[in-house]
Amino acid sequence: MVQILKAIYHSGTFILQTACDLPEGVEVELLVKSPKVIPPQITDIEARQDFLKLLVERMQQNPIPSDSPKFTRDVLHEHS
Repeated sequence: MVQILKAIYHSGTFILQTACDLPEGVEVELLVKSPKVIPPQITDIEARQDFLKLLVERMQQNPIPSDSPKFTRDVLHEHS
């Protein structure tokens, strides 16, 4: 089932802008369409270190599964 929903990302949460009728706990995939993803502007060295530490912890909590598909250069650069 494909449903197109609009949402705004705010404080780590996607806030839906359109109604949806999904069962509780259903897993979804998000396709982010944005002209540009802007990295956080952290100028304070300690804040940057804390941010990077949190980022690494999150990455370690969500490893890429060993059975995930392997993408070749050709697949990654396919043009339609």
